[in-house]
Amino acid sequence: MGHTYAITELAGSSEKGLEDAIQTAIATASKTLRNLDWFEVKEIRGHLKDGKVGHYQVVLRVGFRYDEK
Repeated sequence: MGHTYAITELAGSSEKGLEDAIQTAIATASKTLRNLDWFEVKEIRGHLKDGKVGHYQVVLRVGFRYDEK
């Protein structure tokens, strides 16, 4: 039997790097969404401060599986 998924978008940010921005967004989403199964990075951008990267931002699409009854 197959699965049915809902897909939603999140934006995560971090001063440390892209991976931290992804991990932060997923950790926050997992507090309220069950059955998170996958993600994809849709956009990458950041903020510049004094000619350097101030923080990174990623937009993610995450898929979570509906409960099967």
